[in-house]
Amino acid sequence: MMKTLRSISCLFILALAANLSFGQNKMVVYQTDFGLKDGAVSEMKGVAMEVSPDLKLFDLTHEIPAFNDWEAAYRLEQTVKYWPAGTVFVSVVDPGVGTARKSVVLKTKTGHFIVTPDNGTLTLIAKSLGIAELREIDESVNRRKGSEKSNTFHGRDVYSYTGARLAAGVITFEQVGPVLPPAVVSIPFQEAVLAGKTIKGNIPVLDVQYGNIWTNIPDTLFDRLKPKYGAIVHVVVYYKGQEKYTGDMPYTNTFGAVAQGKPLAYINSLFRVSFALNMGDFAKTYHLASGADWSVVVSLH
Repeated sequence: MMKTLRSISCLFILALAANLSFGQNKMVVYQTDFGLKDGAVSEMKGVAMEVSPDLKLFDLTHEIPAFNDWEAAYRLEQTVKYWPAGTVFVSVVDPGVGTARKSVVLKTKTGHFIVTPDNGTLTLIAKSLGIAELREIDESVNRRKGSEKSNTFHGRDVYSYTGARLAAGVITFEQVGPVLPPAVVSIPFQEAVLAGKTIKGNIPVLDVQYGNIWTNIPDTLFDRLKPKYGAIVHVVVYYKGQEKYTGDMPYTNTFGAVAQGKPLAYINSLFRVSFALNMGDFAKTYHLASGADWSVVVSLH
């Protein structure tokens, strides 16, 4: 009987430890639109170190275009899944700082945490990784002492402080604040859908270094058109419903499969349909951009 009780106790402790470990792997990943020209990012990290010098702090990016919560949403979608469960992400693109928008922590179904204003930043990650639970930050507890008069830097005073406390195990997820309904503010966009022999999708982001066009159309959906290398892909790009580009290009597995300056369709490193000019800048050449208002229609000739 005693052995049975000990076994049950051990299993309970192990299960509890596994559950708590989601908030205690001591890793915090930062994303902002602050840039690195001043000390804002360093202030956020300093606050985290005050909470616990044992934390490991990393950067996702601090080059999100100013106020662009859509790109913040995309970079989280691109990156979070590659980090271990229990990692805490602090994402601060917050044009509504000081207003009534909620400050939240989302726990994904994969065990990741995102600390952020609920302003559209969670649009994509909520869809792809799911919402296990959403909590509003209780600033009466989870706000850096002495910062009460500051209304314009919640990234430092609320988000980094709360994220660090969660990552370090100073607080549990339940101690973040009250639970909210499992729904976030979402930015409308064209999801990838197949309609007959045509696929509609969105251009969430550019491969900014090279000007390639990245869509949200997964290779698995594109495969339903039964493409073969060399097949001609017909592409139409729209901005707010207005046609901005129409063209045909071969489907290839390498940029060098076409002559320099010529267009091609390919599957990018995130396994999404993309378009490029070999040794050229597709976006700049055709005056295209990315975001929730940019959509694309793809078919095979």
